[in-house]
Amino acid sequence: MKHTYRKQLEYLFRLVILAILSLLSLLTIYPAPTSTLWLVSVIASEYSIFFAGLTFITLLSGFFSSCCVIFGTVIGLITLFLFLTPIIRAHFIVQQLPSNLKQAFSHVNKNTVLNDKLSTTEPFSISKLFQSTRKIPYQTFTYVTYDDITLKLDYYPSTITGKRPCVLVIHGGSWITGSRKQLPELNSHLARIGYHVVAINYRLAPKWKCPAPIEDTHAALNYLRDHADELNIDIDNFILLGRSAGGQIALLSAYTLEKLGIKGAINFYGPVDMIWGYKNPTNPLVLDSHETLVRYVGGTYEDIPEKYKASSPIEFVKKSTVPTLSFHGATDALVFDEHARRLADKLKENEVPNYFLLLPWATHGFDYNLNGPGGQLSTYAIEYFLHVVTQK
Repeated sequence: MKHTYRKQLEYLFRLVILAILSLLSLLTIYPAPTSTLWLVSVIASEYSIFFAGLTFITLLSGFFSSCCVIFGTVIGLITLFLFLTPIIRAHFIVQQLPSNLKQAFSHVNKNTVLNDKLSTTEPFSISKLFQSTRKIPYQTFTYVTYDDITLKLDYYPSTITGKRPCVLVIHGGSWITGSRKQLPELNSHLARIGYHVVAINYRLAPKWKCPAPIEDTHAALNYLRDHADELNIDIDNFILLGRSAGGQIALLSAYTLEKLGIKGAINFYGPVDMIWGYKNPTNPLVLDSHETLVRYVGGTYEDIPEKYKASSPIEFVKKSTVPTLSFHGATDALVFDEHARRLADKLKENEVPNYFLLLPWATHGFDYNLNGPGGQLSTYAIEYFLHVVTQK
């Protein structure tokens, strides 16, 4: 009797574990309904291989011995499949990614020749899902001093000597929080393959409003140009990269700051159409986008429509706009993927070389894991893009 009771408890425990895992797996196909679950969704989707392994191990604990076990097994098999979908989808995307990138940027530099290292790089590898990333040392400098604040940058030097292109990284955080210390793994990776990387802090809302971060980006570029000899920076080869709010800053800066050697812009899930974003708010349980925009822009759209227009990168797209690479997740609940889609359409209308990589399983901040499905694909695309736009 005791043995039977213990077995029933084991089956019930197995069912509960599988039920919890099944709820987590839903975050790989549906947007998170709350801010806490959004953070969980980043882990669930980009570390899905580990959750798939846990699901598989739980499934092995019993099969078809009772009604309870059968029901749990069905849930577990569905859960296992959902956790594997990011990997399966990444596999299908990677079949077309190299050719799509080549087609998108074929006219940027007709003299482009892919070096051996890039041409043999795998866009996606199962084994890499289990690897960790190494960070390299960086130096910190003050790049601008205002009356009420001093701003710093972190400089990751290229491991290849000589004058090298420079990637300027602008952090996210809804324009009110965050720092240059965010997600340093990509900085280290790019430095290892031959690019200087500079991550900056900028003035934050609500104390400072747009265009303060654009002015800070301008100041950072001026600082890097002034110190180019000591930092070995090629002043004709800057690329701006921004995440979330930093995506808006990077794009607006790249599209409006001229004669500063900006050759391209990389946008991770940034809001590019502030007017559309204001009129199509996000779920307030995840992010109150109305309040966020009001604090950054300085008022409601009804009160200051021209300022919303002036802070929208999409409004500044023209035929001379620099090549652009965009990434967005289809399950992003903080910044809708429609932003990236609208930008891609506008760039195409103006015949600007661009590529928009939509990741069906991914959410806001998917590149937190550089070796996850989204992290691997975006890193490969960035390497290709940098190689093309920085060649002379």
